[in-house]
Amino acid sequence: MEQKYEGTPKAEIKLAGRKVTRTDVTNDWGLGLQWVVRRGGKVVATVNARAETSYELADKTPGEYEFVLQMWHYFDYAKNPAGEFTKSKFVEVSNKVTLKV
Repeated sequence: MEQKYEGTPKAEIKLAGRKVTRTDVTNDWGLGLQWVVRRGGKVVATVNARAETSYELADKTPGEYEFVLQMWHYFDYAKNPAGEFTKSKFVEVSNKVTLKV
């Protein structure tokens, strides 16, 4: 069975204090959905966002944090010798918000 990707998934995220909240995802493909948290441009956390519509930052390390939602976009099972997918990947499906700590 072939996966059908009808429409582009999209959600809106908002920041209130240290808590980021998402809307429902429109055109949801039903695949993996995750929060990605970056500090200084480096990923410091990836958290499942499918079951929860919010995420609260517990890290108190000073810096600028960026939050975005990503969804798994499956193409095929092709992997490189290290076992990493070569075509399938997570893609951003929301706006980005930032927080200074």
